[in-house]
Amino acid sequence: MAGTVTFDRSNEIFRIQGAKPLRGRVRVDGSKNAALPILAASLAVDGTVQLRQIPDLTDIDTMCQLLSQLGAHICRDTAAGTVEIRNSAQESMEAPYDLVSRMRASVCVLGPLLSRFGRARVSLPGGCNIGHRPIDLHLRGLAALGADIRIERGYIIAESRILKGCDLVLSGPEGSTVTGTCNVLCAAATAVGRTVIRAAACEPEVADLAAFLNAAGADIQGAGTSTIEVTGVRHLNAVAHSVIPDRIEAATLAIAAAITSGDVEIINAPTESLQSIRTALDQIGVCQSVINSDVEVTWRVSAEAAGELRPVELIALPYPGIPTDAQAQLMALLSLAGGTSVITDRVFPDRFMHAAELVRMGADIRVTAGTAIIRGVDRLTGATVMASDLRASAALVLAAMAAEGTSEIRRVYHIDRGYAGFERKLNQLGACIQRLSGPNPD
Repeated sequence: MAGTVTFDRSNEIFRIQGAKPLRGRVRVDGSKNAALPILAASLAVDGTVQLRQIPDLTDIDTMCQLLSQLGAHICRDTAAGTVEIRNSAQESMEAPYDLVSRMRASVCVLGPLLSRFGRARVSLPGGCNIGHRPIDLHLRGLAALGADIRIERGYIIAESRILKGCDLVLSGPEGSTVTGTCNVLCAAATAVGRTVIRAAACEPEVADLAAFLNAAGADIQGAGTSTIEVTGVRHLNAVAHSVIPDRIEAATLAIAAAITSGDVEIINAPTESLQSIRTALDQIGVCQSVINSDVEVTWRVSAEAAGELRPVELIALPYPGIPTDAQAQLMALLSLAGGTSVITDRVFPDRFMHAAELVRMGADIRVTAGTAIIRGVDRLTGATVMASDLRASAALVLAAMAAEGTSEIRRVYHIDRGYAGFERKLNQLGACIQRLSGPNPD
């Protein structure tokens, strides 16, 4: 990663001229939430790792910097969407605070480091401001495999001379854990004997990590279900892997088409993993069709000829439910639906900071006890708003594109964490979005 130049984008804003229907074709990039744990898992591999469909995001930048800090040699082509990782014999086993604090997914290096070296020192994670997200399930799972875990001065210290397979449960008060499942899966891949992970996260991103590990020589069965069985192997070998398409980006683009009364064809859409979103859009009254070819899938979303959007009651749940990462975007859409809609988030009950900003644009939303009550309005109007996290940023962009007049969205650096070339893609569909230098962030 020598020669990497970073730019301070903390004061950039989006200026958006609204009321412009989106029309055309747009391609979905590789999945951020799949790429990050796979990049982390590369630390456990002996030999070269070649990854394709890696999106050009600041979160990917952070993970690559962390891998480099840990001694890996990174060769990345952002234009081609490829990353090559070669591990050296003198890796560090410490993931420092200044990198881990930028992105919660950095904690995914814990399991791979423990797997390969028997020791890891990883800072307690940071991440988006979307509520309390403990990592006790990660630590409980790794301890069940035989790791000695302790917390010292803000760092997780994990040590084990040998990891041994076991039967463990990864369920907590708020359900399963995606990154916890990824950490335990990486550690179990080279543990001695057989591991059964119960209450495992079922998300497609976990299944993609398992596919990567299996291609490297692991023996993992049942990924994508709540019970995963792992028979440990001695080594993970050189591997090439293509990351799955980003279902959250696809969902965001679909909702963008709907909220602007547009007509958009979304190329490379993972429609099988988007059934909950497709069902919700059907209930709201958005027209859709799926075209399968020998090469890829096209998801057409059209609202230009549809009638009034209908209110619905939605609950954000772990997969296969409606993803919490699409909750804010759906709230923006439902703010224009006739009648009263209700959204409950069972994954992150406090993830409603975008609601107050949508109200600034004319929405009628009341939040109480993990539930938002949305009374549809006839129109949204342009305003200056502040993004609080990645998906809130996307929701505000969608609302601004539908609103009458001009909006300014501050703290759009959140967008760059999870959407590659977001304004470029939307502008190609007919949006009018400018990225400008704005006032210094508060």
